[in-house]
Amino acid sequence: MRVVGITRLVMVGLVVAAVGAAVARAEVLIGLVEMQTGGMAISWQDQLRQAAELAVAKLNGDGGVLGQQVRMIVGDDACDGEQAVALAKKFISEGVVFVAGHQCSDASIPAAPVYAEAGILMISPVSTNPTLTDGGLTNVFRVVGRDDVQGAMAGNYLADRWRDRQIAILHDGTPYAQGLADETRKQLDARGVTAALHEQVERGAVDYGDLVDRMQGAGIDVVYFPGRDPEVGLFIRQARSHGAKFQLVTGDNNVTESFRMIAGDATEGTLLTSYPDPRAKPEAAELVAELRARQFPPDLPPLYMYATIQVWAQAVEKAGTFEVAAVSAVLRDEDFDTVLGRIGFDDKGDVTGYEPFVWYVWKGDTYVPVDPAE
Repeated sequence: MRVVGITRLVMVGLVVAAVGAAVARAEVLIGLVEMQTGGMAISWQDQLRQAAELAVAKLNGDGGVLGQQVRMIVGDDACDGEQAVALAKKFISEGVVFVAGHQCSDASIPAAPVYAEAGILMISPVSTNPTLTDGGLTNVFRVVGRDDVQGAMAGNYLADRWRDRQIAILHDGTPYAQGLADETRKQLDARGVTAALHEQVERGAVDYGDLVDRMQGAGIDVVYFPGRDPEVGLFIRQARSHGAKFQLVTGDNNVTESFRMIAGDATEGTLLTSYPDPRAKPEAAELVAELRARQFPPDLPPLYMYATIQVWAQAVEKAGTFEVAAVSAVLRDEDFDTVLGRIGFDDKGDVTGYEPFVWYVWKGDTYVPVDPAE
């Protein structure tokens, strides 16, 4: 009986050890959303994944999140609403607890309620349409500013600088572009300025010659076009080839290498609003160096993706659980140290802690902050 008792103790000990090892090796799944296909497949998508992988590697090297290793699964929504919903359902079926994305408003807005119903946290790195956080969903956050703020900023600048000139506003009908164009026009109206032209262009258009000719005939002095970089880049390139001299003003979608690649020298002098550049911050130095070591001269969005994963991990640790309601409550109540600096979130899930947009101008082959003296 004594031997049997000892044997049983040994067996129990082995079982406990095995269970402990299983717990130590347990994984928590998170989803990363990319736009590698479709019209929004742009140059910094590979950087975005690299930044997310570095964030996960850092977490795992420090012991994981709540003692669990983090494993990231990746999906492509092509910046398309239907594909975004399908991807959301796939992530849910695979058991993710958090989604870093979606990136574009066309995809973020329809995907958000799918995650809400399933009890999954969603934090977007760069989706700016106000509808995303105005819907009352408690599981949805973003680390970037809103287009009503960006549009008011653009509208005020247009009114201050070109009040007595001919202003044209263009968009491609997508939630992002139309939403930002409408917010800008709303601010112009509030300032007593009426745009000479407000027009929707065809998404994916390749010939803007007739539109440019009409604008030249109407004496347009400045064009506000907050579309995707393929359309905006091609538009300004063709406008310059037609001899058009008007000023181009655009939005955050065009702080990309691909905009420069498409537009070429026609980018020169383009003004745009976009989120602040954190690359010179001490908090971002290690990430910037690692991306450059991987031959990725970092654009802005990858840093915002890295911050997205940082705040999720910190909120989970503070909540002591992966459960969405508890983590969401912490996100609204606490501040978090990130590569963007120290940030928080308001009751809607919008980011706080920094001025969400600044002015840039394209000079040569890059964009730089606008000198206040100018």
